[in-house]
Amino acid sequence: MNKLLLINLFLLGLSGIASAADAVVLEPSPEILPAGFVWTGGYVGLQAGYGWGDGDLSSDVPAAAPAEIDGWSGGFYAGYNHQLANDVVLGIDADIAWSGIDGIGQLSVLGFPVPGAGIDYELNWTGAVRARLGYAVDRFLPYIAGGVAFAGADATLLGNGTPFQEFSDTLVGWTLGVGVEYAFTDTLLARAEYRYTDYGDLDFSGLGGATGRFGFKTSDVRVGLAYKF
Repeated sequence: MNKLLLINLFLLGLSGIASAADAVVLEPSPEILPAGFVWTGGYVGLQAGYGWGDGDLSSDVPAAAPAEIDGWSGGFYAGYNHQLANDVVLGIDADIAWSGIDGIGQLSVLGFPVPGAGIDYELNWTGAVRARLGYAVDRFLPYIAGGVAFAGADATLLGNGTPFQEFSDTLVGWTLGVGVEYAFTDTLLARAEYRYTDYGDLDFSGLGGATGRFGFKTSDVRVGLAYKF
């Protein structure tokens, strides 16, 4: 009798376990969250900025005409980014801009100012092709950038405010800067950056028999808005 009771209890327990197993509802596996914003892709945008810096004269005669130059600029930029698995972002960036950066320096010879004489330094347009290195923090991208810079430059000799001899050339120099970008959406990118640029020298000859060069160096801050492909 006892053995029969134990067998019945055992069978009842098994049926209870089976019923409990049938009642188990398998929970879905946790949802895999999508990766953060990916910076890989091309882009094209508009930029505007303000620049300031120095124009200077060096020649084979003891003359000088240092100037503080400044002004606004605006133009276009485009490039391509590639984001690595460790969130490092490598890129190439090119831009071209109209420039209103200019300034006039007093001409002096042997340290004595020449009355009414000066040099008008002008950057009419600027451009650059730069490599970029950044680190993606989801939609933020701080970066450094550097490369080759270009400019269309003029240096004009003034007499009592009247131009009477002008020198023009396309300059090639270098630029280095830092910046940050933010992705407002998957296609809309904003940036702000600072860059320092040495555009090189505008060589001249025939200025009263002298030869030499005019130098152009600037700092500038720029903001931009781009569409990402």
